[in-house]
Amino acid sequence: MNVKRVVLFYLIVSCIGIMSCGPEGTEDPVLYIGGIPDQNTSVLVRRFDEIAHYLSETLDIAVEYKPTLDYSAVVTGFRNGDIHLAWFGGLTGIQARGSVPGSLALAQRPQDENFHSVFIVGDEIDAQSLTDLKRLSFTFGSESSTSGHLMPRFFLIEAGLDPKTDFRFPPGFSGSHDRTWKLVEVGAFQSGALNLSVWNEAVINGDVDQTKVTVLETTPPYYDYNWSVRGGMDDKFGQGFVVRLQDALLNLHNQPKYKDILDAFQTEKFVRTENANYSKIEEIGKELGLLE
Repeated sequence: MNVKRVVLFYLIVSCIGIMSCGPEGTEDPVLYIGGIPDQNTSVLVRRFDEIAHYLSETLDIAVEYKPTLDYSAVVTGFRNGDIHLAWFGGLTGIQARGSVPGSLALAQRPQDENFHSVFIVGDEIDAQSLTDLKRLSFTFGSESSTSGHLMPRFFLIEAGLDPKTDFRFPPGFSGSHDRTWKLVEVGAFQSGALNLSVWNEAVINGDVDQTKVTVLETTPPYYDYNWSVRGGMDDKFGQGFVVRLQDALLNLHNQPKYKDILDAFQTEKFVRTENANYSKIEEIGKELGLLE
């Protein structure tokens, strides 16, 4: 083979490699997104793979979804820089943003301004109020869940129940909202708490047998889920990136071909939010010893 042709070939390959890289020879940055695993895996993959595709097209950058096994792993990934944008609950959002200076809550669904949890009981339970849950078995969702643990625990205490001592045995933690109602439905626990949206969807889809499990009480409203972005993203992706990212989320409802994404998030649109909206959640988290 002609030596000059070999040299020319490798020069061309090297040039292509250089041109495909960002400043100072580094590869173009990838936006990694994540979300708390509050439902079954198929729902999560549908949600986050589709919105990753939307953000990639809209922002003209590479976007990848990083699945996680539990709530704390999303917070840890955010803190360590492995996840840049995440769908959090109120409590996990506070934990994550507090670990990275400059982090911001950008968007939420309209219902997240007035979110609710439901307390559910098995069909054999004769209960009229939260106080009737005393001496029953009970399960929360994830320990880090706002709507599956923090706020239900808060409202139980307000009703005069001590979750540490007043149930038949220490409460369980199912790990996700859909597992909570399933555990009560099959009789593994006599009662539990989960977020209203998951419950309503299960009822609408005919997934839950309402002859075996019913709603005892719905909580007062509170702020909950949100999209939060890690501090320093303008430095990583370019000046004004965070504003463009927020605009992309807020304008999603104006893109008919992406309606399936909003359906997967059980909403018609995302609306603007800010860190201050979750101050009550932070106050309750500290009061209950779930936040430092």
